Amino acid sequence: MEEIDKIHYRFSAPIQIKMCDLDPFAHVNNGVQCNYFDYGRSQYFEKVFGEKIDWTTMDMVLAHISLDFKLPIKIHDEIICQTTVKSLGNKSFQMIQQLKDQQSGQVKTICESVLVGFDRESEKSIPIREEYKKALIKFEQL
Repeated sequence: MEEIDKIHYRFSAPIQIKMCDLDPFAHVNNGVQCNYFDYGRSQYFEKVFGEKIDWTTMDMVLAHISLDFKLPIKIHDEIICQTTVKSLGNKSFQMIQQLKDQQSGQVKTICESVLVGFDRESEKSIPIREEYKKALIKFEQL
């Protein structure tokens, strides 16, 4: 994982922690944190693409995800999900996200993911839409 201090995040979404998110140690469950990253990614796309995302028709799919759990997230932490695009290719792009406590500034979890252009009918990879690439480049100033 890349050094988190060197990454500039242009987008963040607040995360609401619920009681049902907790595990027996009173920490947010690792699997639930994947949902937080999904939410952050969806909110990011809606901001960057300027439209509500319908994941039942979206022509991109999550192909890879890795998480690095740095510190536990607890019920009263004020968490934001920060999101950015690390690199952009023809058929895929890499994202980096982090769950960060707004009060302490501590990074709790880091996520690296790869999204791929995807044709639902043929179930094969396709190039990322040009309008999506342009929007990502403009937003991230790549």
